[in-house]
Amino acid sequence: MSEERHGTRRSGGPRKAQEIFDATLDLLAEKGYEGLTIEGVAQRSGVNKTTIYRWWPSKGALLGAALIGARQLDFTPPDTGSLTGDLEALLHTVVTLLTTRPASDIAVSVLGAVTHSPELAVHIRDFLADRLALEQPVFDRALARGELAADTDTMLLVDLLAGAAWVRVALRQLPLEEDFVSRAVGTVLNGARTQT
Repeated sequence: MSEERHGTRRSGGPRKAQEIFDATLDLLAEKGYEGLTIEGVAQRSGVNKTTIYRWWPSKGALLGAALIGARQLDFTPPDTGSLTGDLEALLHTVVTLLTTRPASDIAVSVLGAVTHSPELAVHIRDFLADRLALEQPVFDRALARGELAADTDTMLLVDLLAGAAWVRVALRQLPLEEDFVSRAVGTVLNGARTQT
C-alpha cells in the first residue's frame, strides 16, 4: 500500500490524519504540552473532536502518533557511502531539530513533558523505536562494509550521539561549534584516547 506509515488509513486512522498531526505539533510548539488539548487540535484541524478521541483516547496517544506520522518530522536515513558520513548526517538531523523552530519548540516541549507523564513516555519510546528502525539500514550497510563489529549496540551508538546534542543544546544551552558534529562522531567512533 502507498499510504503513509502510522496513524493513517492504512493502519486504520482517520482520513484527515495529516491535518490532525500537523495541528497537534503546531499547538505543541506554540503552547507546550500543558496547553495542548484535543479540543484545540480539533478546532485547528477542522476535524470533530469525537473523531480524534475515537482513534487516540488521550493527548499523549495523539502526540505519540503525530511524532511518528507527521510530515513536519519526516525522516529519510542517509546513505553517504560511509559510516562516518551517515552518522554525521544523522547527527546533523538531530542538531537541526534542536536548533530550528518550530521543530526545536516541539522537541523541548516533548522533553519537558515526558519527565512528568508516564503515559507520554510510553509513546515517546514508540517514536524512538520507530526512528531507530528507520536508521537501521545505516548500520546494516556499515556492517556489510566491515565498518562495524557484528555485536555493536546501535541503540547505544545513536544515544551517545543524539545525547551529546541534546545535552549541549537543550540542557546546557550552549551554541554548537561548527565542528561539533564531526568531533562528536569522531569521538564516539574512535574514542578520546591518544591513538598509538
